[in-house]
Amino acid sequence: MASTSTIESAIPATAAPAATAPAATTPTAESLRAHEDRLHRRESALRVAVPLAVVAALLLAWEWTVRANGIAHYILPAPSLILRTLVEHWDSLSTALWFTVKLTLAALAAAIVGGVALAIAFGLSRWVEIGLFPLAVLLQVTPVVAIAPLILIYVSDTTAALLLCAWIVAFFPILSNTVIGLKSADSLLRDLLRLYRASPWQTFRHLLVPSALPYFMAGLKIAGGLSLIGAVVAEFTAGTAGRETGLASRILESSFRTEIPMMFAALLLVSLLGIVIFAVFATLSRLMLGHWHESEMRHER
Repeated sequence: MASTSTIESAIPATAAPAATAPAATTPTAESLRAHEDRLHRRESALRVAVPLAVVAALLLAWEWTVRANGIAHYILPAPSLILRTLVEHWDSLSTALWFTVKLTLAALAAAIVGGVALAIAFGLSRWVEIGLFPLAVLLQVTPVVAIAPLILIYVSDTTAALLLCAWIVAFFPILSNTVIGLKSADSLLRDLLRLYRASPWQTFRHLLVPSALPYFMAGLKIAGGLSLIGAVVAEFTAGTAGRETGLASRILESSFRTEIPMMFAALLLVSLLGIVIFAVFATLSRLMLGHWHESEMRHER
């Protein structure tokens, strides 16, 4: 009897820690959130560090190849020489860069205004879309290199002609993506708003705009790069020269004078400008869509 009672009294004492152990190891909501934030910061750091490491490795390999093989600078300049040329000729290149930035942003702004306005007209009127959409497609499929000489003939102002060429290239992605977004609105929600006697403005504001916004932001990221390409290609076609010209003119002048490091320096600025434009619009898209749309929301991996 004594031994039995001793065993029975010992059982709860040994079983109690086992029963409370899972509660002690169960993670709290705060710890899960902190762990998720740490993973997110780590992923964000890797997204920056890995591309930078790849680019640095490629530049080091480029530098070593040029130095080891004694390649002349007029054939393939080393990255260090390109950077030194960029610093030495910064006054000329910065002026050209600013001209290209202004031309690109002006063309993109015109493309946004024209593309969104025409997309709204297409969304509100089927006959407007039937009549004008083929003309928009025609502008898109016609190479800007082919029509740039005509634009330069008919438009007396060279800057306006360059702006028009860049606008033609950037216009269609804004128009096409916005039209698709407007047409992607849920038909059931349309019927619900119609049932509640919503006005056309209320339907447009509360249904069509949120539906089209993700598509518009995608088109904006595409049009940003295309507006830069259009500005550079148009300036190549125009063959302009002087101080009030862009980076394309510096590339042309460098090729005529066989100043290959200068050409690479101007190409570097064009590439960096394109990267900055894409990064700005990608950040804008994340800020505008990150709290409600699946394309930009943070998902647990």
